[in-house]
Amino acid sequence: MKMKLRKPVLFLLLVTVFAPIVLYTDTLGTYFTSPSSSRTEFIEDLSTFTFGGDVRPLNVLPQESSTSLKEPRGDVYSENSSHSLSNASDTLSSEDARKTRQLTEAESMKHQTATGSSNDGVEVAMNGSHISQVTDNLHEPQQTHKTSPKLVSVGKNESIAMETSSKKKTSPTDSNQTLDSTKTETRHDQRTVQTSGKVVSGETARGKDEERNAQIVPPDARVRQLKDQLIRAKVYLSLSATRSNPHFIRELRLRIKEVLRALGEATKDSDLSRSANEKLKAMEQTLAKGKQIQDDCATIVKKLRAMLHSAEEQLRVHKKQTLYLTHLTAKTLPKGLHCLPLRLSTEYFKLNSSQQHFPHQENLENPKLYHYALFSDNILAAAVVVNSTVSHAKDPSKHVFHIVTDRLNFAAMRMWFLANPPKYATVDVQNVEEFTWLNSSYSPVLKQLNSQSMIDYYFRSRADSDPNVKFRNPKYLSIMNHLRFYLPEIFPKLDKVLFLDDDIVVQKDLGGLWSLDLKGKVIGVVETCGESFHRFDRYLNFSNPLISKNFDPRACGWAFGMNIIDLNQWRRQNITEVYHSWQNRNHERQLWKLGTLPPGLITFWKRTYALDRSWHVLGLGYNPNVSQKDIQRAAVIHYNGNLKPWLEISIPKFRDYWSKFVDYDQAFLRECNINKLGGS
Repeated sequence: MKMKLRKPVLFLLLVTVFAPIVLYTDTLGTYFTSPSSSRTEFIEDLSTFTFGGDVRPLNVLPQESSTSLKEPRGDVYSENSSHSLSNASDTLSSEDARKTRQLTEAESMKHQTATGSSNDGVEVAMNGSHISQVTDNLHEPQQTHKTSPKLVSVGKNESIAMETSSKKKTSPTDSNQTLDSTKTETRHDQRTVQTSGKVVSGETARGKDEERNAQIVPPDARVRQLKDQLIRAKVYLSLSATRSNPHFIRELRLRIKEVLRALGEATKDSDLSRSANEKLKAMEQTLAKGKQIQDDCATIVKKLRAMLHSAEEQLRVHKKQTLYLTHLTAKTLPKGLHCLPLRLSTEYFKLNSSQQHFPHQENLENPKLYHYALFSDNILAAAVVVNSTVSHAKDPSKHVFHIVTDRLNFAAMRMWFLANPPKYATVDVQNVEEFTWLNSSYSPVLKQLNSQSMIDYYFRSRADSDPNVKFRNPKYLSIMNHLRFYLPEIFPKLDKVLFLDDDIVVQKDLGGLWSLDLKGKVIGVVETCGESFHRFDRYLNFSNPLISKNFDPRACGWAFGMNIIDLNQWRRQNITEVYHSWQNRNHERQLWKLGTLPPGLITFWKRTYALDRSWHVLGLGYNPNVSQKDIQRAAVIHYNGNLKPWLEISIPKFRDYWSKFVDYDQAFLRECNINKLGGS
């Protein structure tokens, strides 16, 4: 009987001794842990990780399906654990591992005597660092992409082991195993701490990126949203399904009025009223009702396409109107520039005859001096050309300005330069009406300008007008624009002359141009074929055989505005007659439309000498993208185009290059209220 009872008692004793080991020892306990539940716990802990203030799915782990994702090993310590960890973290070198082992041996003694609270603190620090290490993949995906799952899982097991070891009592039976577990925990802790240094820096960089992204928010985000709501509202107003709901239509129209009132003239969010947010939310709720009434996407898309087509057509019409109004504004005389010649003319006729003459008249026919030809009816523009040239001249006394204007502005132009003579330079003003040799029997272009067909072309109704508004410019009716083709007749005793337009500004001394050897060519020009549309086919009609047989459509164009001209070669090659012959052939405007550049390209074909581009920079009257570097190094800058610097429509950043040569304190300018804003 005693033998029978002994066996159950021994069995119960064995169960009593080994049961705590089986249940509480981590090495064996992990085998009873379900891999699926461990994996689920890991994913759930991280899937709701808070990043940037929002709860969002964590998508920085390797994108593997849940069925193919393998569970990291659950045991905290094994014989090969150090090897597996070294493979899991590619940031630790062998030297780092050796130093870590030395440190952990010293730390293991501390863990044996540490209190429960200290172990809890280590657990929190480790968990925090592991989560940070995973989220740091947002900025360093290649570094921690593969190692993050293993490190986090091991960290959880380490925390469990540390918590268990702090709670259970140490006994002689399992003291060795507890010591081994503590060593492993310390090793993992040291590795995690080393990695945390990079995590902290990654978090700092992430914070900076968040601040930078916050600053990228457009300043007109709400304005755009309000405008988008208006478009959607217009769509719902026009749909048959929503029109059949009068209550919704009334509400929608009310919301449209509110949004329009809140939007006003705002171009950025700071311009909006305080109630804009409320109006935006109210409109969004109303639009949501419309979506419930009409949720047919095909119908909405069809309506949006119709609205887009209508908007494109309106844009085309507005562009055409804008082009016309821009040309009209450019050629309309501002009241300040209209006032100026009237005031000057009045003062000129108050002078006696002896006061109406310019000094140094003996220089006008001296071929050894530097002579300029300037044809203009704009007094202020001519003044800037003269002032800018003289201010940069090394020896102003050598510079002679020949200004030709029309009869209307003759007295005013003379009065301006009598009252504001350029320092040391010579100025003369002539009236084009006094060129008796220039008449319709001599000049074909003058005959054409006086013809009825040409007058009808300019003054017939706009409905029949030429679609190219550029060629509707009234300046083409003036002979002043064609005087550049009669320079030898205007200056019969000169050898060279520098032709200047009145919309240029001189920035350097131009004396070197008179010493240039033009190699037998007639005119020195700056070519403008850097862009494809500045070639001959842009200006001439190559569908006409007379043009196509004599010229190359890809030949490089060039610019009037600053041209050094050898008058002796001009006379020798009879350039004026060449010009006349081509003008006679173009009496029906079949070779080119109007203007002076097309006949200039033809007349001086193969007779041009290419100057360096830095002599003449163009585009300041139409192109806001002209390089500041090119402007600074240019000898002459040219405001060719409609946006002249004396007009309010001029390009603001280029205006000062011109206005700094105007004395706005001058009495006549003050009386006519001419200021730096433009013409008046």
